[in-house]
Amino acid sequence: MWSYYLRQVKFGIRLLGTLGDAKRLQRLGILAEKSGFDACWFAHDPFQRNSWVSAVAVALATRKISIGYNVKPYTIDPSEVATFAIGLDEISNGRTILGIGSHTETMYDWLGLNKSNLVDLTRESIHLVRGLLTGRVMEFNGKNFHWSNECYLRFKAPRKHIPIYVPGIGKEMFELSGMIGDGSLPMATPPESIDYPIKHIKEGARKAHRDPSKIDYVGLIWIYVSESGRVDKSALKKVISYFLPYLEQEMISRAGITQSDVEPVRRELLNGNYEKAAEAVTDEMLELAVYGTPKDCVERIERMLEKGVTTVSIGGPLGKKPEEAIELIGKKIISHFR
Repeated sequence: MWSYYLRQVKFGIRLLGTLGDAKRLQRLGILAEKSGFDACWFAHDPFQRNSWVSAVAVALATRKISIGYNVKPYTIDPSEVATFAIGLDEISNGRTILGIGSHTETMYDWLGLNKSNLVDLTRESIHLVRGLLTGRVMEFNGKNFHWSNECYLRFKAPRKHIPIYVPGIGKEMFELSGMIGDGSLPMATPPESIDYPIKHIKEGARKAHRDPSKIDYVGLIWIYVSESGRVDKSALKKVISYFLPYLEQEMISRAGITQSDVEPVRRELLNGNYEKAAEAVTDEMLELAVYGTPKDCVERIERMLEKGVTTVSIGGPLGKKPEEAIELIGKKIISHFR
């Protein structure tokens, strides 16, 4: 216990497109850097604000914070992932980090895609991106990609190795992240359940004959923080309702939730009734998130760190006013662990 104080705990922030337009996301990224965050992540989701625009905007206006973008391999070709990563690395002076994988399945259905091969699709995408970065000719014949000997970069990347993190839900994706990822991005919902994915991440690392201690174990949490402890439950429930149906029983059982409890949320979500899905989230399900005063949030984060998390990734509504919440997190939460 408390051994995490012997290492430098890192903090990342996930800035969703729902927080505002590209200019506001840029301002939030600047504020995150000033508040002590180590990384700023953007999710590249279909029909949301384009993460590439937001990532470039923050990269141009900051100088220390790492810039990450998390892509779904079923909507973007590895050639585009690699070339954008290099461009972002050039303008950010080597601050790019990548996420390749997915935490949800809903978007497969929207786009009419096959959702049975995410593990192979993720593995092949990462293989191709890494190969392109090193300047290799990536002739490849896999399950999902069939590239000719014309598949290589026509320019040189400034960095041959850009860290690639693997998000995902389920044992197979957890293991894959341990086998091939520089880091893993599992949802920590609730934070007390993070030992479950970490166990499988380490198992994957051992299968690949990797040192598990070399992996960055990122715990993704949803947060709502306020100085007084007052929480807008409806804001949290909107976020929880979106991801809840994809969480395994092993995770949600730590909060006393069963799959039958989740069914009303799942049903409304599948029908596209997002407001009703949020309404179906019970107060007990709020324990999947981290909320309350800074002290309350610190206590929940400490439980994650005790279980082996090395980086805390903060997302969600953040607070009543995102700007104030980011500053509060910096002053009262990040500073506590520094």
